[in-house]
Amino acid sequence: MGQLNIHEEASRCLLCIDAPCSKACRNGDPARAMRAIRFGNSEIAGKYIANCDAEELTAAEQACIHYDRPIRLREVASQLPPVPSDGGNLPSLEIDFCGLHCVNPFFLASSAVCTNYEMVARAFDAGWGGVFYKTICLDEIREVSPRFDAVPREGDHGDFMGFRNMEQLSENPVDVDFDILHRLKQNYPDRIVVASIMGNSEEQWVELAKRAEQAGVDAIELNFSCPQMKVVGMGSDVGQNSELVLFYTSFVKRAVSIPVIPKMTPNITHMITPALASFFGNADGLSAINTIKSVTMHDTAEVAGKWTVSGLSGRAVKPIALRFILEMTQNKVLKDISFSGIGGIETWSDALEFIQLGCSNVQVCTAVMQYGYRIIDDLVDGLRRYMASRGVEHLSDLVGERKADFVLPGALDRESVVYPKVDTSKCIGCGRCSVSCADGGHQAITFDDKRTPHVNGAKCVGCLLCRLVCPTGAIGVSKRVKKMK
Repeated sequence: MGQLNIHEEASRCLLCIDAPCSKACRNGDPARAMRAIRFGNSEIAGKYIANCDAEELTAAEQACIHYDRPIRLREVASQLPPVPSDGGNLPSLEIDFCGLHCVNPFFLASSAVCTNYEMVARAFDAGWGGVFYKTICLDEIREVSPRFDAVPREGDHGDFMGFRNMEQLSENPVDVDFDILHRLKQNYPDRIVVASIMGNSEEQWVELAKRAEQAGVDAIELNFSCPQMKVVGMGSDVGQNSELVLFYTSFVKRAVSIPVIPKMTPNITHMITPALASFFGNADGLSAINTIKSVTMHDTAEVAGKWTVSGLSGRAVKPIALRFILEMTQNKVLKDISFSGIGGIETWSDALEFIQLGCSNVQVCTAVMQYGYRIIDDLVDGLRRYMASRGVEHLSDLVGERKADFVLPGALDRESVVYPKVDTSKCIGCGRCSVSCADGGHQAITFDDKRTPHVNGAKCVGCLLCRLVCPTGAIGVSKRVKKMK
């Protein structure tokens, strides 16, 4: 039998509240260790159970709540790497965004995760750097029930690749929301509080912006992008109209003295057009993306026997969000604008990708809805450790560092190839690589009678589909070589 895959095992963990496994351990916190593995920090997971003996871990396994079988904590512990020593001297995540000094780049996105004072206060206490508070408008908001749906991973409960919501804006009275914003800024002066607003006329946009500034917020986000507004001429209807983006941004900028950040809709072919309109309206920053218009047909999406189009978020949208961010940050006209990245951010490495493409700030929603504010611990730990591993002292040094790596398709190297390389010590002989290559590739992988795969170099084109489908990570790559003529 092969070694236990600790990441696979961590994905089975239900991330219980007040986890019984940890209560069963006098000298450690197995639940925190599993969370570290789950959210990209397996190299430091061992520190949470380093002082647990076999007896304690056995008791923790017996206490584990699971619908299937307990998490194999003893096996996980035996395979964790030694905890690296950092001497307690990790880099700071402080960074400036739109001229505002942030204790870290991790903000709550304007959504259900920040709808009242108590929620945001708990998030700030947990370590989040700021909030884009749930969008405020002057219209009465009445929500549907249910309002959420998900695209689950096959066979999984409580986990999903995509999350879909039909929620609109804040249901609180306007006066209540501005009072909340005022109290948050008073009580958490070192955290950034951004008011997200939406109007349907010049007068409404200006009124809301002025009231936000009077409440003492640090900046204003203009919601040009909500995909499920019941009123025509609001939300993504605005974001798809560059003339309205220009006008409303200009009106708000003339009305207030604090930074103004339009939020872009992905429900458009070319985001650059409204982004440039925002720039010419004197915007200080841009946030992107909001959710993507989508349809699910599960019973869970039914509202009194009817379905509708609404916004998709979560892991599935991250590549789309990164594409829009890259196109904007590569645009020379927009070079002096600050960017806030949104879309599928769950781990510190997800956030890093947005930062490396030019964002000095990131927003999180779906992952918080699924796992809670506590994910901030691993977001911060992971990014700080990554910086330390590279000797980077300032987070701003990472902003945009990967932009130059992206070129147009015509500029890619088409004269060389990399071939798959099989690590037989990891291969279990399942044959997934052979099936995929035969039916979706170039029929270049054969099996011998010992179930060992062999690559036929004369047929292989280096597409590396086999590497992607291998369940054990047994397929790597060879050195890049010149193509045969």
